[in-house]
Amino acid sequence: MESTVYLGADGWWHGRVTMGVKADGSPDRRHRRAKTETEVRRKVKALERARDAGRVTKAGKIPTVEKWMTTYLDTIASQRLKPRSLDDYWSKTRNHIIPGLGQHRLDRLRPEHLDAFYVQLRTEGRAASHVLKVHRILSRALKIALRREMVARNVATLVDPPSLEEVDANPFTQEEARRFLLAAMKRPTALRWAIGVGLGLRQGEALGLRWRFIDEEAESLDTSWQLQRLTWRHGCADPHGCGTRLHRGPCEPGCTRHRTYKRGCPKPCLPDCTRHASACPERHGGGLVFTRPKTKGSRRTAPLLPPLKPALREHRAQQEATKAAAGETWQEYDLVFCRPDGRPIDPHDDWEEFKALLGEAGIEDRRQHDGSRHSAGTILNELGVDPFTIMEILGHSQISMTRRYVKTTTPTTREAARRMGNALFPQQAGTETPTETTNTRAARARRRRRMA
Repeated sequence: MESTVYLGADGWWHGRVTMGVKADGSPDRRHRRAKTETEVRRKVKALERARDAGRVTKAGKIPTVEKWMTTYLDTIASQRLKPRSLDDYWSKTRNHIIPGLGQHRLDRLRPEHLDAFYVQLRTEGRAASHVLKVHRILSRALKIALRREMVARNVATLVDPPSLEEVDANPFTQEEARRFLLAAMKRPTALRWAIGVGLGLRQGEALGLRWRFIDEEAESLDTSWQLQRLTWRHGCADPHGCGTRLHRGPCEPGCTRHRTYKRGCPKPCLPDCTRHASACPERHGGGLVFTRPKTKGSRRTAPLLPPLKPALREHRAQQEATKAAAGETWQEYDLVFCRPDGRPIDPHDDWEEFKALLGEAGIEDRRQHDGSRHSAGTILNELGVDPFTIMEILGHSQISMTRRYVKTTTPTTREAARRMGNALFPQQAGTETPTETTNTRAARARRRRRMA
């Protein structure tokens, strides 16, 4: 492991530093050169210190950010991520990381590059939560590169990502929930919304619920599977050529076609674009599929509301009649909530129906997640259910997540204030405040002194 310094025939001073061995077993010696012996020895000492501190990269050509992100997603992340999460990683990598940072060599990526990249994303109108997700994807990929000695440091840890402002939940009140369900009673999908709001099911859990997972005797249902839409993948040999007719070029200056778009004209396709797999005749891996929830805590058995048991039996009888009428056109998926031909309900259609029901019930617009998950947690809290039971019903792995879902409403806080007042001032007559009591006693004392 000793280093060598010598004067070469070219008039330069050269230094050779032994770093270890390469993958093939041959010695790994790094080269430094300078005009003077003092300068080359300084470079050799710096390389030795980096070697001893474990801050040197492995021998070989260092890939660019684009090549490493592709390798990371194809061979590493795909082994541990759920399909929907992997799709999200690929989307943000193709649309942001590769266009913004892809040409940088991995070991030459610097914190200021990331700072400018995040500022550019915010300038384009991306939300802080979106930029933070991009940062986490990039940071994870660089962490794996650091473990494999491809880089000497993870520059993403040296950058402060955008702070995330949590969106306040806007759950239904009990009165709004009753109005919403009353409006849903006029539709054939009434039971879907009753179970969704009553048990706080996610959209995918409700649409992916199958009859085999419902136990009427135990009054429970299993939410171990959910329905999700995944991105299609090319099955052909030439993904770029397959989508030629769909490749999008840049818009002309002053384009008016996309004036209603929030972020302006969409970005043109990259020169080697391999997207548009949905049009590939040999596409695979996409569409509506049944998947496992992301965490084990989400795979839970939820209690069935007793009033819904007869409605569930009636719903099944109606479905059997629809199945018989459909005949050979019926496609069996064993779904509790499905289309008239048995196929899964499209999540976008489900979302549109939720928005329509809000209007029919006279309720202000809100997210679908607020109308189911957050509403169920908040109403259970108002009914006096302890947080750990709510956590189990909603399928959270941590009580901190449950507290984010449960919003304390005004009636609840008023009742808490009333109880605190009764506890601290039991002698008061309900509406009398401590200040009023003190003033009244002082007035009585003055009257007694005058009479004396």
